[in-house]
Amino acid sequence: MQKIVKIYLWTYCPYCIGAKKLLESKNIAFEEIVLDGKDDELRALREKTHHRTVPQIFIGEEFIGGFDQH
Repeated sequence: MQKIVKIYLWTYCPYCIGAKKLLESKNIAFEEIVLDGKDDELRALREKTHHRTVPQIFIGEEFIGGFDQH
């Protein structure tokens, strides 16, 4: 069974946009969860991952990190 890729993001975050473009360029299907204005959901996600920024990317239930542009 294929694991679902989820990306938690803000609509206008440049790192979020970059992460989405990367996944799309690799033909990786993903579910997008927009956190704009959802402070409680963002707070819960931060508590779960201990990661302060977005995007936050999961493969199945495994948090794999965000998106650093170097």
